[in-house]
Amino acid sequence: MIRFILIVITVVGFLILSIPILLAEWIIGKFSPMVKDISSLRLIQGVFKFILWLAGTKITVIGEENVPADTPVLYIGNHRSYFDILLTYTRCARRTGYVAKKEMERYPLLSNWMKYLHCLFLDRKDIKQGLKTILTAIDKIKSGISICIFPEGTRNKNQDEAELLPFHEGSFKIAVKTGCPIVPIAMNHTAEIFEAHFPKVRPCHVIVEYCSPIYVNEMDKKAQKHLGEYTQNIIRETIKKNQSLV
Repeated sequence: MIRFILIVITVVGFLILSIPILLAEWIIGKFSPMVKDISSLRLIQGVFKFILWLAGTKITVIGEENVPADTPVLYIGNHRSYFDILLTYTRCARRTGYVAKKEMERYPLLSNWMKYLHCLFLDRKDIKQGLKTILTAIDKIKSGISICIFPEGTRNKNQDEAELLPFHEGSFKIAVKTGCPIVPIAMNHTAEIFEAHFPKVRPCHVIVEYCSPIYVNEMDKKAQKHLGEYTQNIIRETIKKNQSLV
């Protein structure tokens, strides 16, 4: 319980104390948007790494060399924990926006930082607004910003972590329309950090594997229509492979 309290204090303390930093970043962005983007990225990565340290999380990363360094990508990951975002965002070498649920936009300061980091807010109940979010994500990719999305749509609470929820195929239009590589991310044991014994945060070992990129333009049209299922199978098999490592 002490770890949970320390993490809450860290998050709330950072959001309050970062108000002048938000203003400074806004000013910097008026003159040099790229400098603002990178400084915001590195700052939040530092905070996330500190939170993972407080949580006592040991992380084994596999296949990071599979992430193309010269182009934006669409990251696709399985989702069992709030900590999935911290685990993956701390590894981003370039600007990366996450697709989050619309409800996150209501939280002041947090939503400000998310917007600075090119995060998008998806309304899961409004198909029209959801399409607009996908179109915005396409524009982000075209401008050189990677996008990360968890296409299960919500945290998976199945007892077997390899039993994934269906992947929403609409998420993959981002790659189809831009031709960017899809990088599947398979994560093992992440719910053991927090969700499996809420409200306690416990030290544990997690595996994060970056699978080989998928190039949509190298697939036939029929396969492109089932990108979600194809990517899901890769992630599922990788999770199964790594279960013996935790």
